[in-house]
Amino acid sequence: MTVRTSAARCNFDFSGTHVAITGGGQGLGRAYAKAFAAAGAAVFILDRNFENACKVTDEIKAADGTAFAYQLDVGRLDDVSDVFSTIINEHGRIDVLVNNAAIFTTLEMKPFYSIDPVEWGEVINVNLNGVYACSRQVVDTMKENGFGRIINIGSAAVTMGRPNYTHYVASKSALIGMSRSMARELGSFGITVNTIMPGATFTEVERKTVTPQQKRAIIASQCIQRPATPDDILGTVLFLCSEESGFVTGQAITIDGGATHS
Repeated sequence: MTVRTSAARCNFDFSGTHVAITGGGQGLGRAYAKAFAAAGAAVFILDRNFENACKVTDEIKAADGTAFAYQLDVGRLDDVSDVFSTIINEHGRIDVLVNNAAIFTTLEMKPFYSIDPVEWGEVINVNLNGVYACSRQVVDTMKENGFGRIINIGSAAVTMGRPNYTHYVASKSALIGMSRSMARELGSFGITVNTIMPGATFTEVERKTVTPQQKRAIIASQCIQRPATPDDILGTVLFLCSEESGFVTGQAITIDGGATHS
């Protein structure tokens, strides 16, 4: 199944919509970018690995979509301001922001008391402070247009209290409260803010810390016992960014095949 077919089945039309996606150069970010482009959006792909951002941009253009690549490390707050200002100056506005960039796949499993303070700070800076930094850059343009959608990508690891990734879990847990406060502050301007919390989702990005045995255990814990793919996440993201979701805000939606349904 192609990305275009997968996105089209959701029946959302994002023609004329400007969508910025952080961490859009690989994994779920790449899938989000291609789905929005397939639904007609102009997509701004932001990634600290500029080569990856360009590859996804080329993939979208090859499918007759519209995309632009920008290099951005969301943990560098000055760079965030510069890049978002450039996008808005060049393209006029940002309608949708998907805060997807995060440190996770490179983390080694270890108990919280063994996490180096520097590593802890890096994870919090990218996964939490980066969301704050990017979100504040789009508020003015969204207010001016009376419309905006901000999606913060959390994790079902928060609900299960996943061990040995405490800094990651802490950063993603904070996004839930942050999104709810932002939703209260921005609702009167036509801007919604929601968190989605994917479970273990398998993409092209290699995860060395997940063994075949662990993968089987993850699937066994789910009500729907098959591996999750990006296609399982896309419909929710597209809906929350559409005009049809205008009365949905401040929510944290778990998408994990029922692993944490209790």
